[in-house]
Amino acid sequence: MSRFLNVLRSWLVMVSVIAVGNTVQSFRDHSFLSEKLYTGTPEFVNGLQARTFGIWTLLSSIIRCACAIDIQNRTLYHITLWTFVLALGHFLSEAFIYKTAPLTIGVMAPLIVASFSVIGMLIGFQCFPETEEEVGARQKKRN
Repeated sequence: MSRFLNVLRSWLVMVSVIAVGNTVQSFRDHSFLSEKLYTGTPEFVNGLQARTFGIWTLLSSIIRCACAIDIQNRTLYHITLWTFVLALGHFLSEAFIYKTAPLTIGVMAPLIVASFSVIGMLIGFQCFPETEEEVGARQKKRN
């Protein structure tokens, strides 16, 4: 396995652990979201929304950790990449479309993590060994 994929695995584990902390915080006290993320409209944040955010974050954490364990599983790798794309889309839309999450440090952190993760995972595609199907297709084209 390439060195880059090993670094990516460590990154995924670290992001997963941080996400578990965010999940716990979302369940403990929903004011965490209104004070750190959705500061544009804190009145929209309630316990139900915080718990939903917490479950979404926990699911993303589990997927990312599973990918770190089995990083050469292409399907899991794609799903993990999509967790970061969805997070990036969510925070960008909340910041620029819905205006519920102004660009504070609380919003910039997940935007930066999601952006670096998407870029890292796209680079990681280059480190995957070719599958037998890809080798066979390449040889078939050559003939």
